[in-house]
Amino acid sequence: MFESVLVANRGEIARRVIRTVRALGVKAIAVYSEADADLPYVAEADEAVLIGPAQPAKSYLDTDAVMEAARRTNARAIHPGYGFLSENAAFARRVAEEGLTWIGPPAEAIEAMGDKINARNLMEKAGVPVAAGTHEPVPDADAAVAAGIGYPVMVKASGGGGGIGMSVAYDEDELRKAFETARTRAERFFGNPDILLERFIERARHVEIQILGLADGTVVALGERDCSVQRRHQKVVEETPSTGVGAELRSRMLAAAVRAGEAVGYRGAGTVECLVDPVAQDFVFLEMNTRLQVEHPVTELVTGIDLVEQQLLVAAGEPVTFTDVEPRGHAIEFRVYAEDPKRFLPSPGDITVWEEPSGDVIRVDAGYQAGNKVTPFYDPLLAKLCVYGADRAQALATAREAVEAFRVEGPKTNLPFFTELLANPEFLSGDYDTGLVDRMRA
Repeated sequence: MFESVLVANRGEIARRVIRTVRALGVKAIAVYSEADADLPYVAEADEAVLIGPAQPAKSYLDTDAVMEAARRTNARAIHPGYGFLSENAAFARRVAEEGLTWIGPPAEAIEAMGDKINARNLMEKAGVPVAAGTHEPVPDADAAVAAGIGYPVMVKASGGGGGIGMSVAYDEDELRKAFETARTRAERFFGNPDILLERFIERARHVEIQILGLADGTVVALGERDCSVQRRHQKVVEETPSTGVGAELRSRMLAAAVRAGEAVGYRGAGTVECLVDPVAQDFVFLEMNTRLQVEHPVTELVTGIDLVEQQLLVAAGEPVTFTDVEPRGHAIEFRVYAEDPKRFLPSPGDITVWEEPSGDVIRVDAGYQAGNKVTPFYDPLLAKLCVYGADRAQALATAREAVEAFRVEGPKTNLPFFTELLANPEFLSGDYDTGLVDRMRA
């Protein structure tokens, strides 16, 4: 195992990684911007280095600053968390070239799956189901191509992620508008104007498979997570197991995810994201996230496997600590954001009260505490509230109590939305899809 690990991230994920790193007896090194100096993860690390001002481009995305911090602290490995540099193939390659260990998949795997068109073609070749769509960039809003695929079509930024640059078109007029919007956002956020079209599955569920590529080349699947509760194509609630996936479909999805990982020589933690037609009990590949996911705690709760620990072991070339994967019970994660609970717009500000729920079946991965300031420079995720139950009914009951007990004052939060969700008949029935939040706000 490494003597030291630099965590190239901030907030709750930095704090979560630091917790496991220190539990393994490894020195944990944090990096922080001027805006984050007082956040809990900075104090909890064994050593912390200021890497720049609040703006991400001048701190967390500044690869020179991160590498200089690694040299100054004699770090032996770098864990990128999620977001920021986690899916930056050039940075992963640089880390290795400078003699450090990258705690993530090979740069080649990141590159292969970072472009949605390339990823789609690779997955189809590997025998993973894909939706009808284009196999190369679409130069303009080609109505003939869309008609050949069949409306509605999803217009997607090839180099995108996080739901940015995605929209649905139901006819030719909407196609033109969606194409221009997607291209503009693709250029702005990803520097890649390439657009692809795919058949859109209406009333689909967004279900992902957690995979882990081991040091010996084996790829294993650790179960699925349902991520269908979304606003603006971005996840806010995740649960496992999915109530929309039957045993036979689950078996096919797990096998396909393993093939996907094997096709790119995957190592470490990642997810194969799919769209599921719960009526037909069928699925298609959506994308692959070549990093640890925000929602990894629900998988940890039902398997008892510490995914960050396994990432470290794989990167060190050591065997993992589990043999069989037998998920038990039900887990749900609620992403607590500093945002307006009706319009879901960011709400920065000073946190005056922070009271977390606690209990044997409650887990809170928090990035903040009372006295901290939520700034407008970063994603407004405050914490992840996770609950566990022997079944979904128990998990939902615990969730109601935990949401009610979680008090944050200062910035607005989406906790009232979760109270609303936990009383929604559609969500409670388990028969919901990615349009649920839109219907709640219609």
